[in-house]
Amino acid sequence: MGTTVSIIVPAWNEERRIGATLEALHRIRGESASPLWTELIVVDDGSTDKTADEAARWATVVIEHTRRLGKGAALRSGWTRASGDVVLFVDADLEHSAVHLAGLLEPVLNGDADMAIARFSAPSARGGFGIVKRFAGGGIFKLTGLRFEAPLSGQRAVRSQLLRQVGRLPEGFGIEVGLTIDAARLGYRICEIPLPLHHRETGKSLPGFWHRGNQLLAVGKTMLYRWMRPVP
Repeated sequence: MGTTVSIIVPAWNEERRIGATLEALHRIRGESASPLWTELIVVDDGSTDKTADEAARWATVVIEHTRRLGKGAALRSGWTRASGDVVLFVDADLEHSAVHLAGLLEPVLNGDADMAIARFSAPSARGGFGIVKRFAGGGIFKLTGLRFEAPLSGQRAVRSQLLRQVGRLPEGFGIEVGLTIDAARLGYRICEIPLPLHHRETGKSLPGFWHRGNQLLAVGKTMLYRWMRPVP
């Protein structure tokens, strides 16, 4: 049997978008005799809408948190349940652009990388100022010597072996940064793949600034923890 792939989709109040995202993932699954992926796990992180009901139409498994625990906690709930040799993390708001994620799996399935990170198309003028992205990228460089253009991207194809070896990962928005730092320090091969993906942008609004403020704090705490504890 070939390499198996589990997809994990963390979601919070995404009833309007998750259906299109999961439908797109089914479109890339391929023939039943040799599917691209074998398991689709959605983790509903305490949603107050019908996210779980919408996910149940498409997912192999729906895990429901009784309250919101954070993106990192949702991903952890998913990958501890996953059985695949490779895990593909997918944000719930990609909608139909998720059909391009087959390209993210290629370098990992071909043995050219241990973790592949999707690099999005350039953000629109409605997006933020890129402060958190630059902060995260600079911190990763100082701690690993490696530069990444998409340090915050949640779309990642990762070998399960890597996930079993990384250190303590945060429960919130710092998980991508922590995963990148730990993987690099352990000597795993990481690459970035440009893909025409699109997702909801928080924009230059009060909720957007609030979101990025929480994200900045989470990323800062993650990097401080790894600076104080160099080895995963």
